[in-house]
Amino acid sequence: SDSGNSSSSENKFGIGDAAFQAYLAHDLDQNWVFGFGARGIGPSAQDSLGSGKWQIMPGLGVRYSFTDLGPDTYFVPVIRYALSVAGDPTRRNIRQAQISPKLNIGLSERWFITLYPSYDVRINDGPAVPGQTGRPFLPFDVAVGREISKGVLLSLEVSVPIIRDFPVYNFKTELRMVARF
Repeated sequence: SDSGNSSSSENKFGIGDAAFQAYLAHDLDQNWVFGFGARGIGPSAQDSLGSGKWQIMPGLGVRYSFTDLGPDTYFVPVIRYALSVAGDPTRRNIRQAQISPKLNIGLSERWFITLYPSYDVRINDGPAVPGQTGRPFLPFDVAVGREISKGVLLSLEVSVPIIRDFPVYNFKTELRMVARF
């Protein structure tokens, strides 16, 4: 034991809860699209990496494409509401709004920058968690990426809290590969 070490950081690695989602979207015109859907989550993670609860997350959003700036520049505010419906009764119930005010800016040579790519803006309506002093969590969240081949995107996301009244994380990085078909 190193008594001079006052660091309280913790790293967690592993596989989280399994999720399934489906959504329907409808184009109103070349600029506007709206959609709604739901995400279901099963308590399949090990130890503290999961919630221990079954969850349903209904959500809705709208997209505005800035067609004069290019095909990959758009604003998509999306909100979903996480609600636990069953699972381990000893684990905390979940009730929280999760918001992604995503702004994607298409750059040259298939590069892009995305502000708020994840649903990390949160408002906790459920039971308090350890260290909670209020309901909101607001990070600065940005991703930089590139379409490496037709329909395959690779990006790196970095997030740090601005308001951390509801503690979600201290720092987050995600390396993401998406295949669209």
